[in-house]
Amino acid sequence: MIPSHAQAVGDSASQDATAAAKPVTISLDEAIRRAEASEPSYAAAAAESKSSALDRSIARASLLPGVAFHNQALYTQPNGLQNSAGQGAGLQPSPRFIANNAVREYASQAVVNETLGLGQMAQVRRADAASALAAAELEIARRGLVAAVTSLYYGLAAAENKLSNFERASQEAAAFSTLTTQREQAREAAHADVVKAQLEQQQRERDLSDARLSADKARLELAVLLFPDPHTPYALAIADAVEPLASRAEVDQAAATHNAELKSALGALGVSNADVLAARAAYLPDLGLNVTYGIDAPQVAVNGPDNVRNLGYSASVTLDIPVWDWLTTEHKVKQSEIRRDAAKVALTATQRRLIARLDEAYSEAAAARDQLASLDTSVATAAESQRLTRLRYSEGEATVLEVVDAQTASLSAQNAREDGRVRYQMALADLQTLTGTM
Repeated sequence: MIPSHAQAVGDSASQDATAAAKPVTISLDEAIRRAEASEPSYAAAAAESKSSALDRSIARASLLPGVAFHNQALYTQPNGLQNSAGQGAGLQPSPRFIANNAVREYASQAVVNETLGLGQMAQVRRADAASALAAAELEIARRGLVAAVTSLYYGLAAAENKLSNFERASQEAAAFSTLTTQREQAREAAHADVVKAQLEQQQRERDLSDARLSADKARLELAVLLFPDPHTPYALAIADAVEPLASRAEVDQAAATHNAELKSALGALGVSNADVLAARAAYLPDLGLNVTYGIDAPQVAVNGPDNVRNLGYSASVTLDIPVWDWLTTEHKVKQSEIRRDAAKVALTATQRRLIARLDEAYSEAAAARDQLASLDTSVATAAESQRLTRLRYSEGEATVLEVVDAQTASLSAQNAREDGRVRYQMALADLQTLTGTM
């Protein structure tokens, strides 16, 4: 029984190790989702947005009456005299402090306070604008993270494809070196051809080493954002079809509605307008309301001596009218108006930058898209040229330099195609970031 159990445990551990070693397939959407859960700058922006949303609730709550249950027991040293100022007909010791009502005084009251004024409304408006601003800043942070993840994602894809290109080029260079050696042995080629082919093979091996290093670095940089352990094996899930480019009218409409930078500038202007309103509110009076219900008596009882009723209520209304504050309010109003004017300038600048960036991003994406077909054609043409040149060399009709040039041209065309794909994907991501469609 013991060996059987040990074998079962060993098989289970082997299966777990195999499952752990199996690469995780990561799509671009999954990569973005994982990065949002681990990137600290985005987490800080999300926390600020949530905090601003709570500020809205706090500001709105300030418009409602506040209720407190006040309890107090007060003892004052007597002055040796008797008075009848307290509740009840009998005499009682007089307190030494004239501000207090009795030697022993107990309060147990429900207190309701409410302050009405333009300043409270301005604070609510400011909290709403600040919440909108924080939400826009969170969206900016998210789109910046999306752009970074997209760049790393397609950069890794290009690095891995280039690694495959260099592996094929290294194999082709090795095969050509073997061919030149065979032709030399058959006295059909000079030794110079062998030397040139060997030099080309050595260069391709160095290129392959550099490409492998670049792919490993790109894989680690992306893994830092996706996994707790950057050494976690994973694979990319990239669709073969290239995402189409939207029309310019659709891009302009989406940018006008969903651009995060524009929303952020509008939010900042809203905060500035609320600050102006709050500063001007200091010119107006505030109305204070207070209602108190409970007891404030020498005894903790509903009824005092001689059936005097201790339980009761009081109400007060306060109107504070500002008269003179040495121009403090006027200067605060001017300060807020200066900041509001600066926010208007920032909004106008954001609108201009958005128009220019849209033109640049759309032109870049359109040019990169138009070049994709040309790059594919160049790869096919270069591959055919390499094949024909090598056949001509085998027949003795081409030189070794022509073969090396054809191999180099084919490798360059393949790498250029990978760069073109990354260029289009990055231009498309930039355009989607501006329009808020990513």
